[in-house]
Amino acid sequence: MKNVYLVGGTMGVGKTTVCQQLKRKLPNSVFLDGDWCWDADPFWVTEETKKMVLENICFLLNQFIQCSVYDNIIFCWVMHQQEIIDYIVEQLNKTDCKIRTISLTAKESELRERLKKDIEEGKRTEDILDRSIERLACYNRLSTVKIDTDKRSIEDIAEEIAKL
Repeated sequence: MKNVYLVGGTMGVGKTTVCQQLKRKLPNSVFLDGDWCWDADPFWVTEETKKMVLENICFLLNQFIQCSVYDNIIFCWVMHQQEIIDYIVEQLNKTDCKIRTISLTAKESELRERLKKDIEEGKRTEDILDRSIERLACYNRLSTVKIDTDKRSIEDIAEEIAKL
């Protein structure tokens, strides 16, 4: 039985860091970050590019599912709309596969602190702050397991996901 972890959350909530830890924790694991499928310059958000990115993500996830080497496939991306999650799940080869959809959350104050630190360190630009905060509420409406990341270690969060 394959395990697919679809981990969403707003920018700065800790998706990539948690998923990297989860990859180390689970045996025979592979990690895909949805941002890798959309790392372009210029960054164009059009119907054509959105469709292409979703199709590329689904193709890659299915390739990992079909590969006998991997038992645990870990994917993270913002995924702030139920339609995005539903589309990805619908496209996956679910034979002998358990899919877990998870949203990482944080209080606004905690998220602001994390993002401000990233901005000060030059990892992110100032515009990320408002965009990320605006998306926080979206995750409450999703049909996902919610995991609060406030004041918790990466190891603890990854352990919680591994137990799902």
